[in-house]
Parts: sequence; C-alpha cells; structure tokens
Amino acid sequence: MEHLIEFAVFFGKVVAIFLCVAGLVLLAVGLAVRNKLKPDFQIEDINAKLDELGEMMQSVVLDKKAYKSAAKERKKKDKEREDDDQRRHVFVLKFEGDIKASQVEQFRDEITAVLTVAKAGDEVVISVESPGGVVHGYGLAAAQILRLRKAGVKVVAAVDKIAASGGYMMACTADKIIAAPFAIIGSIGVVAQVPNFHKVLKKYDVDYEEITSGEFKRTVSVLGEITDKGRAKFREQIEDTHVLFKDFVKQNRPQVEIGNVATGEYWFGVRAKELNLVDDLLTSDEYLLGVREQARIFAVKIEPKKTFSEKLNDMVSRAATAAVTSVVERFESGIQAPR
Repeated sequence: MEHLIEFAVFFGKVVAIFLCVAGLVLLAVGLAVRNKLKPDFQIEDINAKLDELGEMMQSVVLDKKAYKSAAKERKKKDKEREDDDQRRHVFVLKFEGDIKASQVEQFRDEITAVLTVAKAGDEVVISVESPGGVVHGYGLAAAQILRLRKAGVKVVAAVDKIAASGGYMMACTADKIIAAPFAIIGSIGVVAQVPNFHKVLKKYDVDYEEITSGEFKRTVSVLGEITDKGRAKFREQIEDTHVLFKDFVKQNRPQVEIGNVATGEYWFGVRAKELNLVDDLLTSDEYLLGVREQARIFAVKIEPKKTFSEKLNDMVSRAATAAVTSVVERFESGIQAPR
C-alpha cells in the first residue's frame, strides 16, 4: 500500500511537470505566432540622430573650450524648443520597389499611420527607389500618395538612385520631386514579354488545349498558338495602358510636355530637370538636413515579420538579382570581368 501511495505521488509529480512543460510550449508557440503576425512598427527621431552625429563630430574636431561652448549653445537651443516647439512635422517614408511592387501593403499602412497624426502644414518625404514593375501594384502605390495630398499634407518625392516606369508613376504624384544629379528618371512606357513554346510542342507532337469563354479571354498564351488577331488585341491593350500612364503623368505634372518624355526613355537627374520631370537637384539627405531647424523629422517604417523560409528566400532572391544586375551592368558599360 505504501508503495502504491509513493507511486501515485510520483505519478502526480510527473503529470504536473508534463502539464507545466506543455503549457510553456503552448505559450511559446502562441507568442511566436503572435509575434510572427504582428508587424514591427518603427519610428526614428531624425533630429535626435542628426544632433547626435553633430555632437560626436564636435567632440573630436573642436578643442575643449570650443566644444564646451558648442555644448552650452546646444542646450540653450534644446530648452527653447521644449518651451515653444511649434515646428511642423516631416515624416520620412521609404519605398524600395521590385517588379511586383511587393512593398505596397506596408506602404499603405505607413501612410495610414501618418494620416492619423498629420495636420495642416505637415509634410511627407517619400524616398522612392524603383525601376518599375506591374501596373496594378504601382498604380495602388501612387494612389496611396494621392491620399496624403487629398488630406492636405504636402508630399516631396526624393529620388536618390532610380524612379523609372512605375517608380516615376509614384513620384509624379508628389507636390515636388527632388533627384540626385545622376538618378535615373522617366521610362514612361509599357512593356510586356511573353515566351511562347507552341512550336516546340508541335515539333514533338505534344497536344495542348486551352478552353476559354470570351473572344479575348486569352489574347496570347505561353503554350498555345498566338494568332494575328490575339497579337493585335494584346498590342491594343498595351497601347491603352500607355495612354493611361501618359494621362496620369500629365494630370499630376501639367508642366511636363508629355509628347517629349513618354517615349519609354530614361534620363539622368540633370536632364530630367530640363524636361520638368523633376523640380530640384537634391539628394534626400541634403533636403532633410536643410529643413531640420524648421521641422521635427520622423522616419516611419512598418516591417512585416518574416518566417525563416521567407528570410531565406529573400536572401537567395537578392543574391540572384545582384548577380544578374552585375552581369548586365558589365555588359552595358563594356567592362569585361578580369580573367
């Protein structure tokens, strides 16, 4: 009997430990799922960052007496700002575009977040970096910027490297566009490429059937035969998209002579300014540094949580893109890799 009691006590302890461990595991899984689904919302005080950089430089460059004097002046300015800080707010967003405009979901959330606190006189600086991509994705991103303007918030599009095609579709919606002298601007055109393997299938006697309802449900196909009628319709759709793109640019930048720029070409910043595609030749850093005394600047970023597999896919994708870009750049510049 005594042994049975001891066994029951032992068994009870084992069950209790098991339940505790199971509870902890379930809690950890729950938190992991919750953290995975919850985006990472980041707000950075750019003024504080710039002040810190300035203080670090002064501590090294200035002599002891000059540094103490600068520190005293800095504290005086900080006190004055605290007592009467009526400066406008400048919110900085960054859009790094790919062919799918995959950042548009977080971009729309960032703009919504800004609109919850922005007031008349505030400003949003959007750093646009994109070579373009799908029309519907970049059209949605451009529409998000127009939300800001409709709310009375001034928008500045800053192009440090490239805003071409869909990237320029976004930038042209801003009140003002600034660009680095050698940033790539423009490419107001539409392109569609569809590989077709019909002749290969026919050569090896492989049947392929595609059943559609509607005369132009499928104008061109990867595996089916492309007819003259289907090709003509596809071209018509591309041309119509180009017309809509040109009208959109003209509506948002009436100062542009659309007939001269809607050729699909791109221009560097200096030439783009001559064509009124941009307003000023400035980098985003230069612009923000210039308004720091008149505004409180905040960088806003919403970063979705990613699984390990998604992070791995991103790494592989970036590596592949970098490799292809390197080959293309070498080819276009005429520089051959060392043997």
